Amino acid sequence: MERVGKWLGRPREIYNLLRFKMGGGAAVMPPLDQDALSDGLKTCYRYLNQTSRSFAAVIQALDGELRHAVCIFYLVLRALDTVEDDMTINLETKVPMLHDFHSYLYQPDWRYMESKEKDKQVLEDFPTISLEFRNLAKVYRDVIADICHKMGAGMAEFLEKKVDTQHEWDKYCHYVAGLVGIGLSRLFSASELEDLIVGQDTELANSMGLFLQKTNIIRDYLEDQLEGREFWPREVWSRYAKKLSDLTKPENIDVAVQCMNELITNALHHIPDVLTYLSRLKNQSVFNFCAIPQIYRKVPSTDPSSNKTQQIIVSIRTMSLPNGVEVSRNHYSPIYLSCAMLLAALSWQYLSAMSKASEEYVQASEN
Repeated sequence: MERVGKWLGRPREIYNLLRFKMGGGAAVMPPLDQDALSDGLKTCYRYLNQTSRSFAAVIQALDGELRHAVCIFYLVLRALDTVEDDMTINLETKVPMLHDFHSYLYQPDWRYMESKEKDKQVLEDFPTISLEFRNLAKVYRDVIADICHKMGAGMAEFLEKKVDTQHEWDKYCHYVAGLVGIGLSRLFSASELEDLIVGQDTELANSMGLFLQKTNIIRDYLEDQLEGREFWPREVWSRYAKKLSDLTKPENIDVAVQCMNELITNALHHIPDVLTYLSRLKNQSVFNFCAIPQIYRKVPSTDPSSNKTQQIIVSIRTMSLPNGVEVSRNHYSPIYLSCAMLLAALSWQYLSAMSKASEEYVQASEN
């Protein structure tokens, strides 16, 4: 569960994806006024810099009280994730902790001093985080506690369970990223910086999280293999290999790419929802997408997923072309280009990394 919340794990990318303003170049992130913060909030932002430096920059771009709410949201989930990741905690202790973690937010003295994880400070000084949580407005507290409760239950469910089916893949991604997307969306609306529909439409927010999570899982195949983790659904990869690790072998490069393409096609199903979600954000500027059609022509007809991939791209083109169906008036974002670049990068990165690391992987396995 180390990849909890890629919404939060790749913060600058998500910030530029959600809040990018065309014509102004990269988003400008104003400095945080340390003098205006309480000692507790100063500590929280210090922990934020220690655990995810780039996410601290994203928070500095948020307005008013939303800034602090998202900071605390991040730290609470980081603490929860630290419990889940700590393999020195036995299951008899860990499972109840995951289920009960949301309740610790209202226990001023709760802390955990036995973690061996690198981010253990967020557990050892959890009273500071929980105090600042309780200082937030109720609308923010309710969202954070609810997401923490649901995510803790999901983590407990997948502790001893592998991702076998595509349905379980969606469920896993929901727990680790979809819930983060839902939580952030509800915080956006609670702050009144975005309309109520952004937080109310949990299906779109979940789909946004699933898209981001799946692309990272696909991209991180080799890294996960080398570290003994598997997140690709067995239902898919078993059609191409006897073991997931077999896809690292150079002689299996063709079927490996076909397997990857099937997973990419699965992730592409979320893009219409992503576009609809982004179209609702009030601060989005127009961005006319032009790269998806080029990719459409490059999908190899011999690939088993080519028909499904092309059908999905046709639907995306319909949403983005001038004569297509408009999702919302004049609100599109760089997600169009991001999706195209992502697909190209996934293919290039996978092929390059696989040829480079496969020999090392095989040698490590033999040793």
